[in-house]
Amino acid sequence: MMESWIFFSLAATLFQTIRFMLQKVLATGGLSAGGATFARFLYSGPIVWLIVLLVPDWPTIAPGFWPYAVVGGVTQILATVCVVLLFQTRNFAVGITLKKTEVLLTVLVGIVILGEGVSWPGFAAMVLGVLGVLLLSDPPKVQGSWRSLLLNRAVGLGLTSGIFFAISAVTYRGASLQVEAEPAIRSLFTLACVLMVQVSALGAWLLIREPGEVTRVARAWRRAAWIGVTSLAGSYCWFTAFTLENAGYVFAVGQVEVILSLMASVLFFHEKISRKEVFGIGLITLSVVVLIAVT
Repeated sequence: MMESWIFFSLAATLFQTIRFMLQKVLATGGLSAGGATFARFLYSGPIVWLIVLLVPDWPTIAPGFWPYAVVGGVTQILATVCVVLLFQTRNFAVGITLKKTEVLLTVLVGIVILGEGVSWPGFAAMVLGVLGVLLLSDPPKVQGSWRSLLLNRAVGLGLTSGIFFAISAVTYRGASLQVEAEPAIRSLFTLACVLMVQVSALGAWLLIREPGEVTRVARAWRRAAWIGVTSLAGSYCWFTAFTLENAGYVFAVGQVEVILSLMASVLFFHEKISRKEVFGIGLITLSVVVLIAVT
């Protein structure tokens, strides 16, 4: 029988792929990277808050909850903005794959923040995934070294988003563990609090730095609302999986997103994938398979 955290990880991956497809359309349809990111939080917040208000007994939280929740919420905002910007520089499948460096980094972040790690064979699998990321970098055609490769904008955005997503995943797990309730309520309450932080922080930023963008997000509600719905479904599944299991293992199972994004890239956006990119995607996928096998 499939363990529940694996089911929630796979479900989260499916919803997240659909949401990123919708965000790509919005990012190329008049909204800035910040606006497309804000749409995700704005249109999912009211739904989850309404559900929380219907919960008869609110859970008790430990003092360490809010530091974890705030750090997780802010780093997820930064990570999502990087992904939206990445969509504007690379095609859909490669953008998602570069973003999936989160899988290789979450274990390391988990060791630092929560003291949760993997075995040496698991770390070797992570190194294999890094090699796949480098194959996907497509650096400028100049006489170069590893430095010029790593300074490529697409690589920088992908790695940066991976680091931020890794931090957010680990801190979300940390926050959820500070809530005294059954897993379903813990994940729901944590998600509601994080969304409150994200809507407030990113909304204030857009009002100050990008006047008019909040209004444009509101006008795009017909498409943006679907981002909110898929984001809510995906986020709840991620939060539940993080509550039940080590964030590194959760993201490892979530690597099936690479396959889904490749299918979406070809079928919906009619983009072409080069042989080198397919090989890079294959290496990262292999690294995840090995990681799952040794954990």
